[in-house]
Amino acid sequence: MGLRKKSIKSPPMLSQEFILQNHADLVSCVGMFFVLGLMFEGTAEVSIVFLTLQHGVVVPAGEEPAGTKTLYYYGVKDLATVFFYMLVAIILHATIQEYVLDKISRRMQFTKAKQSKCNESGQFSAFYLVSCIWGTFILISEDCLSDPALLWRAQSHNMMTFQMKFFYISQLAYWFHGFPELYFQKIKKQDIPSQLIYIGVHLFHIAGAYLLYLNHLGLLLLVLHYLVELLSHLCALVYFSDEKYQKGVSLWTLVFILGRLVTLVVSVITVGLHLAGSPGRSPDGISGNVNVLAAKIAVLSSSCSIQAYITWTLITVRLQRWVEGASLQASCARKRRSRSSRKSTENGVAVTHRVEALPKRKDKFS
Repeated sequence: MGLRKKSIKSPPMLSQEFILQNHADLVSCVGMFFVLGLMFEGTAEVSIVFLTLQHGVVVPAGEEPAGTKTLYYYGVKDLATVFFYMLVAIILHATIQEYVLDKISRRMQFTKAKQSKCNESGQFSAFYLVSCIWGTFILISEDCLSDPALLWRAQSHNMMTFQMKFFYISQLAYWFHGFPELYFQKIKKQDIPSQLIYIGVHLFHIAGAYLLYLNHLGLLLLVLHYLVELLSHLCALVYFSDEKYQKGVSLWTLVFILGRLVTLVVSVITVGLHLAGSPGRSPDGISGNVNVLAAKIAVLSSSCSIQAYITWTLITVRLQRWVEGASLQASCARKRRSRSSRKSTENGVAVTHRVEALPKRKDKFS
């Protein structure tokens, strides 16, 4: 991410520099507008749409005959909830940047380029760590790890629990907040296309799993993907702190490849067996029945394409670094050879001058 330059003089009100320096406070004011709306009867119903999860249905609980529980499906009102938590993500982003990353950068005395990369890795590390812990907790609480058949088994209802829906809403909100952050963090124009692709790929797959009710599969794949990305950014932070760990942190490439292979295997197994118990129903995306060949091919091809894209990106970066390292070593070797030849030439000239400077002895027979 880019760096925010804080000047001593306060910029004019509502100028671009003023918005960039105080965007977290401005976003907090917008968020407080929705919170304060709960205090008044006329605006409470509208504010609730932004703050709480919508489209809930009370259904009988399976454990107790007389008990009930609330399940959720998706709808248009989810866009308002995603917008509010996008504001929360912007505030958290600025808080981590100001109170953690900026202090670390000042203490380590990073250069401007290294500080920008450190900020990016630090922000993603915090997000991936929280998402991995949260996603693993959901998988355990919903028995997905003890009963993997939940990934593809047809369920009696195509709805989500509160924690599952809130997780997806938070994920969508975080990745949507990346678009305004491109402006707030002053991302360079040449880096914007790659950032847009990175954000768009995550939004596409998270929204696809959410809209097709592939909640457990999407959650498991997200945890695997985030775990690999977390290790990558942690290795980058370690390398930024001390460059002597470059060879050690490069071992994460093995974990990266294993993560991609596990993701592909889980995707193929799940898509091949998804809703296998309900082939007679007509396909209906709203009700969650996507047991048709076109939907299966789309989901599987999407998963395979993103894994291929991420792997190709890694290979391209590694090859580029290898070529740059080889060219740097070659240039260093040429400099050493030229320096050694220059020294040998200078030594030869010095010896010649010393020999010429010696007094010539007369031959005694002359």
